[in-house]
Amino acid sequence: MAGEVPGDPGSDLRRMLCSAEAHRMRILTRYILREVTAHALIGAAIFTFVIFTRDLGHILELVVRASAPLPSVAEIFFFTVPLALTYTLPMSVLVGILIGLSRLAADSEITAMRATGMGVWSFLRSLSLFVIAGWLIALANGIYLAPRSQAALAHLEDRLKGSQVSFEIQPRVFYEGFPKYVLYVQDVKSAQGAAVWKGVFMADLSEASNPRITLAREGIVVSEGRDRLHVHLIDGSAHETDPKNSDHYQISTFEQTDIPIELPSTEAKADESLPASLMSTWALRAKAGRVDPVSARWYLIEFHRRFALPTACLVLALVGIPLGLSSKKSGKSGGFVLTIVLVFTYYVVSLIGVSLARQGKVAPWFGAWLADIVFLALALFLLRQAEKRPFEFTALRFRNPLSRAPVMQVRSHRESAFERASTRLRVFRANFPTLLDDYVLRDFFLYLGIILSTFLVLVIVFTLFELLGDILRNQVPATVVAEYLLNVAPYLLYNVAPLVMLLAVLVTFGLMQRSNEITAIKATGVSIYRIVFPVIVAAGILAAALFFADQFYFPHTNKRQEALHNQIKGKPAQTYLRPDRKWIFGQNNDIYYYQFFDPDRDQFGNITVFQLDRSTFSITRRIHAERAHWADNLNRWVYEQGWDRSLKVSAIGDYHPFEVATFPQLQETPSYFKKEVKQYSEMNYEELHRYIRDLQQSGFDVVRLRVQLHKKLSYPLITMIIAVVGIPFALWGGNKGAITGVAMGVGIAVIYLVVSPLFEAMGNARLLPPALAAWSPDLIFALVGGYLILKVPT
Repeated sequence: MAGEVPGDPGSDLRRMLCSAEAHRMRILTRYILREVTAHALIGAAIFTFVIFTRDLGHILELVVRASAPLPSVAEIFFFTVPLALTYTLPMSVLVGILIGLSRLAADSEITAMRATGMGVWSFLRSLSLFVIAGWLIALANGIYLAPRSQAALAHLEDRLKGSQVSFEIQPRVFYEGFPKYVLYVQDVKSAQGAAVWKGVFMADLSEASNPRITLAREGIVVSEGRDRLHVHLIDGSAHETDPKNSDHYQISTFEQTDIPIELPSTEAKADESLPASLMSTWALRAKAGRVDPVSARWYLIEFHRRFALPTACLVLALVGIPLGLSSKKSGKSGGFVLTIVLVFTYYVVSLIGVSLARQGKVAPWFGAWLADIVFLALALFLLRQAEKRPFEFTALRFRNPLSRAPVMQVRSHRESAFERASTRLRVFRANFPTLLDDYVLRDFFLYLGIILSTFLVLVIVFTLFELLGDILRNQVPATVVAEYLLNVAPYLLYNVAPLVMLLAVLVTFGLMQRSNEITAIKATGVSIYRIVFPVIVAAGILAAALFFADQFYFPHTNKRQEALHNQIKGKPAQTYLRPDRKWIFGQNNDIYYYQFFDPDRDQFGNITVFQLDRSTFSITRRIHAERAHWADNLNRWVYEQGWDRSLKVSAIGDYHPFEVATFPQLQETPSYFKKEVKQYSEMNYEELHRYIRDLQQSGFDVVRLRVQLHKKLSYPLITMIIAVVGIPFALWGGNKGAITGVAMGVGIAVIYLVVSPLFEAMGNARLLPPALAAWSPDLIFALVGGYLILKVPT
């Protein structure tokens, strides 16, 4: 330094002070980064896992059915994660900053740091490494990894299409997914790289009014590339008729024959049909210059969004730092609530901007960057205010509004749990809950509400982004979108109820254990079982509420949200009545095929009935009529202008043409052909039970529905069971900090969300009885939870 004298004690002192200051800043920076990074990693794991659970059931079913090789299943898993990270990485950066800094502020560590001269900009410099690292990771994911993963996933699904179709064919179900064939199989078995069908009925609909029927004792199916199946039939026969001469009938038998079946083509007709989300980032900009202005807007919006969404890491961090430093009173709970509010606000503004850009009201770049611009302006304002005068968000302080204690009263750190609880105004006056129960339940319901709102916001935001293209393309009013979200939200909460319950239990008892409240209460002679009893009772009540909601509320809301979803997607309204189902299995081993059915007049057009022999699975009789109508006075169907032919394997028997005829052995009434097509989520237990019985009589496979029938009872109960499982882990992990507790919660959730869909997939694949498949997760977790809670020191 100019003017310094060698050996000057003053200059040496200044160098020592600067060195000590730099060393102190490095220590504080590492300490802050550890706190923020830990919470960010936990947030990334939880948020990504919540979104990924939507596809977990499908992936596990592929494993159970062995319909895709394990490397392909692993590819599906890894290709799905980058899309979720596009939305969860900015949220994770924000949650790390807000919760980390809020925790430091609540423990007065921020106050101590600021007393040493650290200002807002000092904290910003300390966190810049973390924020920039998060932004670069999100940028790489959004520009390169996510688009390539989506394109690779689409390619993989197309490559697996053949093997998936062969395994999707269920026994005793008419499969109409092939372009020219309808298939009915009595039984399906898996083999290495193939499927084995027993009792095959195949109709070639190249001429729909006169199908060619092929029957076989056995069939072996293998995939031949993307768009073809090879079916090898053994010991069967083919039946053909001449539509111009009904008395001409031909039967050809075979010991073995091969039939190639073309699959529905999904190849892109042209490059224009390739979705923008599957194109590389730089190809989007090039494509925008070669198409019309309207189409160019869509490509440019997608191009800018791939940069704008990762940049949310920067602007959300800039907003989160002053808020986190100022949330001294609210602690981690306040940071959590701020995260939910800010994330929801950011994505709503982003949706508004993209909507305006796609409508041409603003430039594509402005619509994609609108949320970042708004939050950058908010961040600059908050940083300026925080530097001038720190502010506090006392509204985020979670206290009892009915408390008799003054709000600003300073409490001693030595105050016991009972002393704190005694200042609360009790909600109940009966012997149960007691004062202790009231104290535990208040904290439990507080964290339950926070976690529930987190899950809800996360899923709704992701759902909105998925539907945004359809909303704008079909010009869906905002009221319809709002009504759809209002109807779908309860069912989304129903699906995450066990996870919400688990995390609420872990947080409630983990914090009580960490603050030694559990120890203080046990010191008075109260057993640990008595402490956790109110939460178990509350979990049981919530489980009962879930059951009754599934019986009386969800069937109506699910039906309504399905109708609104179809409207948003631009699909025709769901009729639920399916007169267009042209193949139905009758009550007495008969197969009905018709081209037209009028459910109001009870009339058929061009109807054919095949009567089958149960033992040989061969046609014994074939009836065809131009028309048929139901006669109430005769209580049977009246067939007009047709013929009746009896058959004996390869021998053609009697042939009888008729103008009008009735067949007493065909006993199905009109209501038999008016089956409603419903989803299990749109029926309560009794309705689903009746629906299964009716479909089973018609020859439809009901194994999946039987699994769901039992799950209507077992799923609500798992909410209480998972609470019991979480209590021992909360008590064991409480002293090790929140990170350990949340990590254990994520671990338990992973196990549950793997075990439950796995058993369900095994039930769907007939590897387990439906009842055992539905109840096994409950039994396993009940035994584990009971054993662990008995090992807890009382």
